[in-house]
Amino acid sequence: MNATGDPRIDRIAASPLYQELKHKRNTLGWTLTILMLIAYFGYIGLIAFDKAFLAQPIGDGVSTIGIPIAIGLMVFTILLTGFYVRRANNEFDRLAAQVLEETR
Repeated sequence: MNATGDPRIDRIAASPLYQELKHKRNTLGWTLTILMLIAYFGYIGLIAFDKAFLAQPIGDGVSTIGIPIAIGLMVFTILLTGFYVRRANNEFDRLAAQVLEETR
């Protein structure tokens, strides 16, 4: 029995569809987290260990190669977020609705 004493919560927790939803959501969350950590710490690693590379000027201007890499990291973050939101709004919401319908 769950903490609230609601039998519907027990039915939801035991549902194979809910288990599938939980597994898919957790797998995607961890995968995207790992990708973000690799990208972020890769950039921080460049800052720490190869400042000369990031300080290379682009063309004749004052901008360096570190600027587009940092912007790319921000765009990557936005894309990962968009990917998760799209997947959540489509697949995860559909599975959640099926779980609720199945456990009424």
